[in-house]
Amino acid sequence: MPQTMPSVAEPITGSAKRTRMRYVVAIMLFLTVVINYMDRSNLSVAAPLISAEFGLDTAQQGLLLSAFGWTYAAMQLPGGWLVDRVPPRLLYPICLVLWSVATIFMGMAGSFVALIVLRLAVGGFEAPAYPINNKVVTAWFPERERATAIGFYTSGQFIGLALLTPVLIWLQHAMSWHWVFVITGAVGVLWGVLWYLLYRNPMDSKRANTAEIEYIRAGGGLVSLGSDEANEVKPKLTKKDFALVLGRRKLWGIYIGQFCLTSTLWFFLTWFPTYLVSYRQMDYIKTGFLTSLPFIAALVGVLISGVLSDFMLKRGVSLGTARKLPIIIGLLLSMSMIGAIFTDSTALVITFMSIAFFGNGLASITWSLVSALAPARLIGLTGGMFNFIGNLSSIATPIVIGLLVTKTDFGPAFIYMTVIAAAGILSYVLLVGKVKRVEG
Repeated sequence: MPQTMPSVAEPITGSAKRTRMRYVVAIMLFLTVVINYMDRSNLSVAAPLISAEFGLDTAQQGLLLSAFGWTYAAMQLPGGWLVDRVPPRLLYPICLVLWSVATIFMGMAGSFVALIVLRLAVGGFEAPAYPINNKVVTAWFPERERATAIGFYTSGQFIGLALLTPVLIWLQHAMSWHWVFVITGAVGVLWGVLWYLLYRNPMDSKRANTAEIEYIRAGGGLVSLGSDEANEVKPKLTKKDFALVLGRRKLWGIYIGQFCLTSTLWFFLTWFPTYLVSYRQMDYIKTGFLTSLPFIAALVGVLISGVLSDFMLKRGVSLGTARKLPIIIGLLLSMSMIGAIFTDSTALVITFMSIAFFGNGLASITWSLVSALAPARLIGLTGGMFNFIGNLSSIATPIVIGLLVTKTDFGPAFIYMTVIAAAGILSYVLLVGKVKRVEG
């Protein structure tokens, strides 16, 4: 079914009152992201106790913390291939249940090797998650609402981390680190079942009326994406397809930019609690509270980002400026973490970290550029490549920091993170250029 894109500032009206099923879908994505990031961050909560129990040094800790990233990155392209072929209603619950079961078994692991293997499994099964999110939001939202929708569901990662990190630390303190994995995994299994029962694509949904579907379509939403009606035979991926998603400068701009942006995220997901406990000598309960503050700041940032971007778009600002400006400003702010090197004040350290993570949240609408730039028939492959290159940071960040820091000096980690953020700014400024969908 052909898709048309009117001017993003053009109002769309209709005689029938539109339903609002797309908002329900946004809430479902939000809850999925909360669970997704809870299962990514639970290891950082348990890492100090696991390291003590198994006698791990900083290099081994970095290896364990990076294990998720090895398979998560490696499976992005196969995951993107699956996303282009398997409907979100089926693929998402399969992935949810599988990564959640692996998480549960992490709570039963009795050796360092077992933890590594299970963490690799979690990373592999989570790989299609964000390409699925992008496919769902591209199908369910017109361009003028898409950044807000992406910002809303992305905020789930920060809400989950801000509110649930103290809960997980309390649970670990009250019971043991094993239960952190068992309980978070069980929640994921339950939500996987509920997703299958509740989710439908726009063309298959009985809760979205024709007026809403036409509103989405007229605004640039690809309403047939993943629909049961769009069940034509999918063409095989060719070398030309890979050449297309790897051969355009503007796509490389968002790939490199995503690596730099997610490096900051993975610092907070892996080393930050250990930094507070081992380098700032804070107890676990206090650490749980202080760890939540940067995540709350990031939540504010990501909510502002999507609304601000779509507001600029509706006011006639170009699509490129509306999407890229919050990202560039956010990367600039994330460089503030280097200030932690120059103070011994815990309050100032947390302030610098909160500003940095606010910036990370402000910049986190990068998937809106995938929706805007990716070839329409290769949304999944482009999203997979974007997430593959971006999440190489989930491998690099824990390992590089583990090699750079010593038992008494964490400063080199902050220098590394600042340089990476600067590289991200240059990528968006010099490589992305005009935001226009790549043809092919």
